[in-house]
Amino acid sequence: MLRLRSATVFLALLLCFFIGCGKKTPGTVRPEESKKPVVRLIAVLPVENKSSDVQAARILRERILEEIFFKGYPKIPLSVLDEKLSGSYKNGAKVSPKIVGDLLKVDAVFYCTLEEWKTTYGLVSARTTVSARFELRNAKTGETIWKARGKETRKNYDVTRKGQEMKSFLDYEQIVAEIVDKAMASFPDGPDFIGRPPAKKGCWLWNWF
Repeated sequence: MLRLRSATVFLALLLCFFIGCGKKTPGTVRPEESKKPVVRLIAVLPVENKSSDVQAARILRERILEEIFFKGYPKIPLSVLDEKLSGSYKNGAKVSPKIVGDLLKVDAVFYCTLEEWKTTYGLVSARTTVSARFELRNAKTGETIWKARGKETRKNYDVTRKGQEMKSFLDYEQIVAEIVDKAMASFPDGPDFIGRPPAKKGCWLWNWF
């Protein structure tokens, strides 16, 4: 009986020894993440305007700049950017990312093309359409970091042409805001991103109209 008990204890200890040796300690080293280029400073170039409205490009560009700022990137004044790039535009050609990067010392360049900005008028209604393409490119390599495209259409009603024109004019800025907001939803967050401020709630009567 004593020998049997001793043999049982010996086998148990031997089994524990092999289990302990075979057990590996979990690794603590994580796989190295791919090194993506750091983007902090972004230059928003003048919009390539394919519409007939000269003010359209300005409105769109200013909205893009605000959205990039809300995404956590420092704001580079458009006037400063245009002044430094004034000699780089030739016959309306698009400036390369490398040229912009060398002149402004930025990490990326934001391009925008306004494809459509128009209103068609009917007897008692007007149809407003705005469409645009967006692209962010690396200032050193020229590779595309992000791109998007947006199009919005809105219809309003009024018995007079003047009333239709007034409502359509108000529609433009709202449509631009919607297009840029939707496109920038997928835009990578910047180094200073802390989240967007909550939307301000106005009078319910104003919101209704």
